[in-house]
Amino acid sequence: MTTAQPQELDVQPTPLALLLLGREADPRSERGVECPGDLPSPSDPDLVARARAAKERLGDKVFVLGHHYQRDEVIQFADVTGDSFKLARDAAARPEAEYIVFCGVHFMAESADILTGDDQKVVLPDLAAGCSMADMATAEQVAECWDVLTEAGIAERVVPVSYMNSSADIKAFTGRHGGTICTSSNAERALEWAFEQGDKVLFLPDQHLGRNTAVRDLGMSLEDCVLYNPHKPNGGLTAEQLRDARMILWRGHCSVHGRFSLESVEDVRARIPGVNVLVHPECRHEVVAAADQVGSTEYIIKALEAAPAGSKWAIGTELNLVRRLANRFAPEGKEIVFLDRTVCFCSTMNRIDLPHLVWTLESLADGKLVNRIEVDPETERYAKLALERMLALP
Repeated sequence: MTTAQPQELDVQPTPLALLLLGREADPRSERGVECPGDLPSPSDPDLVARARAAKERLGDKVFVLGHHYQRDEVIQFADVTGDSFKLARDAAARPEAEYIVFCGVHFMAESADILTGDDQKVVLPDLAAGCSMADMATAEQVAECWDVLTEAGIAERVVPVSYMNSSADIKAFTGRHGGTICTSSNAERALEWAFEQGDKVLFLPDQHLGRNTAVRDLGMSLEDCVLYNPHKPNGGLTAEQLRDARMILWRGHCSVHGRFSLESVEDVRARIPGVNVLVHPECRHEVVAAADQVGSTEYIIKALEAAPAGSKWAIGTELNLVRRLANRFAPEGKEIVFLDRTVCFCSTMNRIDLPHLVWTLESLADGKLVNRIEVDPETERYAKLALERMLALP
């Protein structure tokens, strides 16, 4: 995707100071591109006041979205909070907002651009705020995979299902080939729909969500699933393996949720008697199998809201959210801990910090459009088709 250069505004790119991950990167990558500029100092004591002042100057022209995994210093300025798809839909429901500032990562901003009006401008405060999972499936790799499936004689029977946590290019591929998008909360429905269209699914890019949904929710066996490795010839699979499989899982994963292990679950149960283990379905299969409850980010929040006072919980998801929930429910006597002993933030999500947000809001207030995320019309057309199939799911 590209950073647009509109004629009517002075477009400024992301400051280089905090963009090291994006230096000399592929512009089609979730990690962004190199962009020089200046940021306010992170030690500036006036950052909060500056953010408030800039947001007030912009008024209804700006709508700030904050993903659940964002830092507290950023989330305080969000008009709405939620998971990636909820936020994209919230943006689409605010057509009067000229600027959509997405405090999240690149693929989320792309989805917002796809779902919002042509006159709305989606902005990502730091172009290097990417997603390692989304980076694990490129358009070229997936096209090559489809060639492998074609050579195996099964492509016409395969329906692609792509996780929301994927680039616009992958969503467009999915739309072109008759597939749908899913979230962690509707993956079961998406797979049921897909198996009504064909007898095999290519699940992109998170192997764990695909495997957990197929085995835990649809009753398949682990033997029904094969893992396609884009870095090996033919995905590391034989034609016979592909023909026998029902679920062809892409070799991708979330770097945060993938850290949780069965040992983490066993350790927390030993340390906290009576603890309830609640994990995200992006976790490894053995972690999901050992947990008491499994669900999306929104599911986790609602489960803790409904939990009785005095209950104990170990949560397997991103640390910013877990810490925020622990603080929120502490007055109710609910003990909430991070599942693993090792602290683990989403490093790319955390690139959206207060200096980047202040720089973004002040630039927009001064009439300078920065870091616009714009999906090209052809990609948008097919990506939107895949998203609309998801929205039409019963």
